[in-house]
Amino acid sequence: MHPTKIATGVPAAVSLVLPAATATAAPTAPSQSTTQSVSGNPGYREKDMSDPLVLAHRGASGYRPEHTLAAYDLAVEQGADYIEPDPVMTKDGVLVDRHEPEIGGTTDVADRPEFADRRTTKQVDGASVTGWFVDDFTLAELKTLRTKERLGDLRPGSSTYDGQFQVPTFEEVLAQREALSRSTGRVIGIIPEIKHSTYLHAEGFDPEAEVTRLVKAYHLDHRKAPIWVQSFELTALKSLREHGYRGKSTFLTTVKGGPYDLREQGTTYAELTTAASMQELSQWIDGFGPEKNAVIARNADGTLGEPTSFVDDAHAAGLKVTPWTFRAENTFLPTDYRTGSDPATHGRMADEVTRFFEVGVDGVFCDQPDICVGAREDFLDAS
Repeated sequence: MHPTKIATGVPAAVSLVLPAATATAAPTAPSQSTTQSVSGNPGYREKDMSDPLVLAHRGASGYRPEHTLAAYDLAVEQGADYIEPDPVMTKDGVLVDRHEPEIGGTTDVADRPEFADRRTTKQVDGASVTGWFVDDFTLAELKTLRTKERLGDLRPGSSTYDGQFQVPTFEEVLAQREALSRSTGRVIGIIPEIKHSTYLHAEGFDPEAEVTRLVKAYHLDHRKAPIWVQSFELTALKSLREHGYRGKSTFLTTVKGGPYDLREQGTTYAELTTAASMQELSQWIDGFGPEKNAVIARNADGTLGEPTSFVDDAHAAGLKVTPWTFRAENTFLPTDYRTGSDPATHGRMADEVTRFFEVGVDGVFCDQPDICVGAREDFLDAS
């Protein structure tokens, strides 16, 4: 590995030249964010883990409000191997766990009159977004809020837990991972996704520096640690290496579009996921987290199509492949894997994810980890 080398021709036609991370000083984090690892051990090693892996997408987010300690607890109880937090930053520079900087859809902030004047419009990755933003709240203010189910119409069972849970800090999730590893007697991994790095740097933060600091504090900063850090932006992954991060990294991609940090070059994800590009990027990343349609395409009628060469190309470059996101509700499934016509009814997700196991993926991101764990057991037994 060449951890700080960035590809300059991926391939030459792409002419990928990554800009340096914005040199902005992050606000000082409060003292409660600087603690030692709970147990003081080296964070465990990634060993004796299942293959393929089941990655709990935002926790067991099909059953509990996403990105809550309760969702992660349930995911591990259901057999997930990894939990996935999404760190964003508060006004006072603390990493907290939310899917987006805007929190109107995942907390009760809209019902809090004391924060009505915080509603604003900002530009996030070129899009105009109106709502309440984590970086306009201190950690103490954010802790007064309570989480809620983002997809209430599709997940009424999860909505019954609205108002019960706080927004956790990234550090709290790191400590929880360690505690779950001890209590279950198996290694539980963590696969955080740094959200909207370009946006956060423009707001005056350095999320990569803080992620690296906490990963080191929790003894996970080594090649065999059960941690992968993800981003849709290559600059963020490069910045992690420059801050001294030594764990594994995953480049997230979509079928269409391109990374926001490379928008001025016009670089697309399609260009970055050719066989040649994968070989070049393998010098400093460890895997891809592609949108699942990049692995098995959808037909024009919405049915599941044929596998692409994505997995074979990545494996030839020595890279892992962990597609996202498998969700049980009909509305998210290929049309030929649905059951009935109700968008919220659970269809045949187990059959869908099995198709991906057959293609050879190394892991799958699931909102309902229990279904993916069961499908994996059946797949391995049949194999």
